[in-house]
Amino acid sequence: MFNIPQAAQPSYDVNAVREATAKAPLWVHFGAGNIFRAFIAALQDDLLNKGLCNRGVIAAEPFDPEIIEAVYRPYGNRALLVTLRADGSTRLAVSASVTEALAPLPGTPDHQRLVEVMEAPSLQMASFTITEKGYRGPVTELLAGLMRGRYRAGGAPLALVSMDNCSRNGELLRSAVLEAAKAYGDGGFSAYLSDPSRVSFPWSMIDKITPAPSPDVQKTLPNPADWSPTRTARGTVVAPFVNAEEPQYLVIEDSFPNGRLPLEKAGVYFTDRETVRRAERMKVTACLNPLHTALAVFGSLLRIGTIADCMKDPDLAALARRIGYDEGLPAVEHPGIFEPKDFLDEVVTKRLVNPFLPDTPARIASDTSQKLPFRFGGTIKAYAAREELSADDLTAIPLVLAGWVRYLMETGDDGGPLALSPDPMLPRLTAALKDVRFGEPLTAKNARAVFADAALFGCDLYAAGLGARCEDHLAAMLKGPGAVRERLRISLSPARPSAAP
Repeated sequence: MFNIPQAAQPSYDVNAVREATAKAPLWVHFGAGNIFRAFIAALQDDLLNKGLCNRGVIAAEPFDPEIIEAVYRPYGNRALLVTLRADGSTRLAVSASVTEALAPLPGTPDHQRLVEVMEAPSLQMASFTITEKGYRGPVTELLAGLMRGRYRAGGAPLALVSMDNCSRNGELLRSAVLEAAKAYGDGGFSAYLSDPSRVSFPWSMIDKITPAPSPDVQKTLPNPADWSPTRTARGTVVAPFVNAEEPQYLVIEDSFPNGRLPLEKAGVYFTDRETVRRAERMKVTACLNPLHTALAVFGSLLRIGTIADCMKDPDLAALARRIGYDEGLPAVEHPGIFEPKDFLDEVVTKRLVNPFLPDTPARIASDTSQKLPFRFGGTIKAYAAREELSADDLTAIPLVLAGWVRYLMETGDDGGPLALSPDPMLPRLTAALKDVRFGEPLTAKNARAVFADAALFGCDLYAAGLGARCEDHLAAMLKGPGAVRERLRISLSPARPSAAP
């Protein structure tokens, strides 16, 4: 089924690559979901097609092993990559860089094989896309056990590279692994993990919008029935194909004690930790993620189907531009490897507006409570700390924070019920907001319980000078049907001078 005439095929000997990888693996990746297949594994395809490497990547899925049985093993670990261009065209390519796909449940042959891979002296990198929640509990416990096996097998060096979309991801992974390693009570093992010349935890910044496989994309493929998506028991949507946007960025701290693949030849930026930090903060706090959250919150309230449709809405497009150009960019630390304004221009003019990228407000709105401190808290703190900036100039950001609390009322702007996206904080938020109701006046006491919570916003919004403004926005948006739309228009007009194109 992968012999599609219009799809680019691997130019390398797939069987030879599999044999070489089995004997001396270089790279294992934990988290076999869509971002891995659409981006990370495709980087290795690029190296293989260019003749710059003769080994592939081994995939391990410790969280949702059903993925392996659904879309890896039945298709010989191949995937069809569908790149969705903003002009409506697509590019198809067959990825075959994954040489093995493992579901490492305890006591299974896959687990034993993963032990062998992790103990191989040739292994240079174990990378991860397991989401921020994955750095607690079973996955890091598994990793600690595997790393102890590597230590006891000779202690060859290794880079453990988080590629998850969260701040200071390498530090997060290191802390989780060291904590899990305490269970072994082995001082030599702890010293091994703590020595960056033997085990490193590079930081990274990753960026490529990769929605779940879309039925609309499926219909464009030859023999559409062959490509049907599957929803696993854990709720992951996967298919024999993956669909993703064309732009992509991966910036990695260049700390690899056992050597590394020449992934810079596939477009990866290798640099120092400070540059990674600045690139990540640029994206997360100013140039992409805050815009995404704003569109997700208000797109949900206004019942707009896709992120691209949100950008067709004049009020939401103005909101996104105000957040990015007028409020985000002034607080950005220049990363040095690319221009923040150029990055933002691409986001606004090519990425968010891509009508062929089937991303929805509901997907982006998931776990918003976990994202707000990073996506907005840093910018708010910068405005409070830097003399050339003033919190009085923030208009769109407090509107978004108030809009999110309005979203938690489970009522759309039309007055009808609104299903909330999953969020681990919902029980706590429901309790805190029990006296805040759609269609009723807001009291300062009701609002303060939420807007003063530094764990939610990265700071006490009252101490930052934004609490009262958030209260006003929320009170206005609670008045009744149509109040969200009205508040958007009032808050964004008259427009301030903007750097937006």
